[in-house]
Amino acid sequence: MSVGVLEHINLTVSDPDITAARLCALFGWKVRWSGKAISNGYTVHVGGKQSYLAVYSKGAPSRNHASSYDRVSGLNHVGVVVDDLESVHKKVTDAGFETYNFGDYEPGRRFYFRDPDGIEFEVISYQDTSATLKKSLTS
Repeated sequence: MSVGVLEHINLTVSDPDITAARLCALFGWKVRWSGKAISNGYTVHVGGKQSYLAVYSKGAPSRNHASSYDRVSGLNHVGVVVDDLESVHKKVTDAGFETYNFGDYEPGRRFYFRDPDGIEFEVISYQDTSATLKKSLTS
């Protein structure tokens, strides 16, 4: 049996360029592509070689495509794996975002934050799980 691999997630946001720039700064990602999209919209693909987020904003209303493309933040959260949780936590807090829901349990350590569109990001590291995350990030 073949195993599927997640290639991308498409999110509706208020400003794709601002969201893409923020994600590049926080996670070291690159813009892979940007351009016109469905429903007279605009999309920026941001991520790495293997996977990416498509951050989308709808243009003029369309009668043909009323769907999740009409809603900003129509999902639970996006999980991003990083090598150095502490350095990414610093970038996130330095950017003015409040972090919460710290966890230190197998198989990794994690924290969460919400962007200005209300999209929740879970940032996870599977590197060293021996220390207590909240203590290491807040001391």
